[in-house]
Amino acid sequence: MMNKIQEILKINFPIIQGGMGNISNAPLTAAVSNAGGLGTIGAGTMKAEEVEEIIIKTKQLTEKPFAVNVALSVSPYTKEVLKLLIKHQVQVVSLSAGNPAPYIPKLKEHGITVICVVASPKQAIKAENAGADIIVAEGYEAAGINSNLETTTMTLIPQVVEAVSIPVLAAGGIGNGKGLAAAIALGASGVQMGTRLIATKEAPFHNHYKNSILAADDQGTVIVGRTVGRVRRVIRTPYADLLLKREQEGISLEEFNLLTTEDHHIKGAVEGELEQGFINGGQISSIINTIPSVSELFEEMITEAKEQLHKAMAQF
Repeated sequence: MMNKIQEILKINFPIIQGGMGNISNAPLTAAVSNAGGLGTIGAGTMKAEEVEEIIIKTKQLTEKPFAVNVALSVSPYTKEVLKLLIKHQVQVVSLSAGNPAPYIPKLKEHGITVICVVASPKQAIKAENAGADIIVAEGYEAAGINSNLETTTMTLIPQVVEAVSIPVLAAGGIGNGKGLAAAIALGASGVQMGTRLIATKEAPFHNHYKNSILAADDQGTVIVGRTVGRVRRVIRTPYADLLLKREQEGISLEEFNLLTTEDHHIKGAVEGELEQGFINGGQISSIINTIPSVSELFEEMITEAKEQLHKAMAQF
């Protein structure tokens, strides 16, 4: 039996990929979709033609649906990218980091399913009223740019589920079947993952990035940018320590933004230069210790989630 998320997105498993900004790529996006989830390209700060190139490559690697995430307040090319998504008949668009209301009607006119990423019940209600089809509620445990509200996934999900009538996906601190089962128990219809998908065979990132995730303990990630109102969770690396030091010394928002551009993201994640660039990573990193294929990961997660939910019900 398929749940609402699987029906709406036409996927086998209630698992979607989070947008990864300028390190997004066709191989991982296609692998997620081919494995039965929903792969996602992150537009990041890329120009429309760069996003278009990834879309074309992804379509060559999969016939399954995939999404494109547009971080509205981050991308300087929002309008151009959204026009491009309509042109290429992308079936699902994820909107985050900004007010989605002005953009949803045009996307819906073209039959595009709209996912909105939120960090509070208030934001979820606004997104639903604006016409969103699905809500992703992302907790403070997640990798990368986070809400300054810093609400944890455990408390956020039930609040958002109660606040809206459309399906909710849980994000932040989820990377295995136990996490999927917990999200469902909290009322979510599925999950969005980012960090766990970095540590997969198909993810074309530098081994230094993957090995940093495998080596992370419970203190393996840190928050940078809090002093300038730009909360971002990253793996603890020499560059992350540099950012923390600069914050302690006193840093302006402009300086912080220059030190955390997507160029520095690529430098760390793709080129493996951990003293010159950062690597995003969620708190789930501490329990990731294998690098499976995406398909193996999903099959294992679904099996484990079913077992966990069955065990939970057997106790009553």
